[in-house]
Amino acid sequence: MQITTQSHTYQVRKEKNTSAKTESLFLNDNLIESDIQKFSEREFHVLRNNISYRVEVLKADYEAKEFEIRINGNIHKLTAKDRMDLLLESLGMENAASAKVSDLKAPMPGLVLDILIEEGATTEKGTPLMILEAMKMENVLKATGEGKIKSIAVKKGQNVEKGAVLIEFE
Repeated sequence: MQITTQSHTYQVRKEKNTSAKTESLFLNDNLIESDIQKFSEREFHVLRNNISYRVEVLKADYEAKEFEIRINGNIHKLTAKDRMDLLLESLGMENAASAKVSDLKAPMPGLVLDILIEEGATTEKGTPLMILEAMKMENVLKATGEGKIKSIAVKKGQNVEKGAVLIEFE
């Protein structure tokens, strides 16, 4: 996986040691030795080289693979690319995922905080459509490709279940 910040790009990989039941994290092929304590779905404490870090996930857009985190009070914006993204990019097909879409479904249960688009509007890949609050995090749901909004199936303030249709495209 590739993680990009405002100023750096890192190669990150995780290896499982099934016999020892442990996981190792590598950053640019260097083993990262750290102790991570999870306080909640979005708050962590990391101890690395005797330095303590408080990490909080502020925003997570899983479709666009964009995240905003706070580390010891400093906010960082991250983007991630998985193996498929990197393969498509190497083949010159990074826009292959811009195909037309049929509908937007809730990636997790949550509360619709805001609807950012109207019926009849056209979208491109990455167009912000809706803000869904889940586990006290605001998640901006974005269009995965080109399309035209046929109908919006939910209202602001409505609770939705995972997999519920939120927006239908033509």
